Amino acid sequence: MCVFTPKAPSLPNRIEGFMKLPRFRSAFAAATSILLSVAFGSAQAADKILNLYSARHYQTDEALYANFTKQTGIRINRIEAGDEALLERLRTEGKQSPADVVLLVDAARLWKGQIEGLFQPLKSSTLQARIPAHLRAKDDGNGSEWFAFTTRARIIVYNKSKVQANEVADYQSLASPSLKGKVCTRSGMHPYMLSLIGAISEHLGEAQAQAWAAGVVTNFARTPRGGDTDQIRAVASGECAVALTNTYYLARLMRSDKPQDKTVMQRIGFVMPNQSNWGTHLNVSGGGIARNAPHRDEAVKFLEYLASDQAQIYLADGNNEWPVVPGVKSSNPALAALGEFKQDTLPIGSIGRSQITAARIIDRVHWR
Repeated sequence: MCVFTPKAPSLPNRIEGFMKLPRFRSAFAAATSILLSVAFGSAQAADKILNLYSARHYQTDEALYANFTKQTGIRINRIEAGDEALLERLRTEGKQSPADVVLLVDAARLWKGQIEGLFQPLKSSTLQARIPAHLRAKDDGNGSEWFAFTTRARIIVYNKSKVQANEVADYQSLASPSLKGKVCTRSGMHPYMLSLIGAISEHLGEAQAQAWAAGVVTNFARTPRGGDTDQIRAVASGECAVALTNTYYLARLMRSDKPQDKTVMQRIGFVMPNQSNWGTHLNVSGGGIARNAPHRDEAVKFLEYLASDQAQIYLADGNNEWPVVPGVKSSNPALAALGEFKQDTLPIGSIGRSQITAARIIDRVHWR
């Protein structure tokens, strides 16, 4: 197995216009792409291989890949990097790219790859039968498609000594005047926030979503900063009373043996928002076949394998997420503690497209 983990390039975190980030071309990227193409190419004659570009970096994935090779005889060559670094590599390599499958960990980034035509069509009866329709991003006209393989929810956490659960029962409540000076968030331009704001605009319309976002900004306890774990810790410390987080960050703290993490969990509660209407917002990790995949048959087998019961459990447990295939159950105790809840079933493709609207809203309300 070939594993190369390049350092992700420094990329801007703002979305300008129609989600077109500036493209950074470097001698290093070009040189490494050539070297990798040669390395991958020399292995092609030896045996069946799959060249995987993955933004996943979890220990359980080693068993995932080993099991696929054992079942199929297909050896996996792997490049691991951040989502943006992998997308930039695909752009730089163009038609010479050795990538067969690309796995990314957010709908915003997957959608970006889709609209840039970095994936190709895949009509698989296995994937269509096992993955729900709203978790498959269909061809938008350029033949580019991808599939979700795990889900995570974006939920509300609150300080139990400052806020009651019924005060934050839905996303709309974050704009309530009663929470003035009590809300912490990360940057509005982060993909997690763009996906949520985009989904809210799909449900409420752009005007109402913008009014909501302006209300949230009014309620900020501090300037947006940090990641989701930082928001959870800020709620526990009392710096703010309410915040948003992806469920896997909370699950990591639930499973931690560190005394400071146990203290955090004692001080906070969580809410699965919008159970009385459209349900809690879901984001995904997923992937597709690279546009210029040299081993398409192997790529199809790999994606279909990712929808198998065994692979779904490997994928989900790797990052404390839920399988996408109905009926597949994880034994993860943190996921069990989160309980059953109503999920938003907005098509994942529409959530991607709505990020153009979300970016406009963020700029207008100055959610930095």
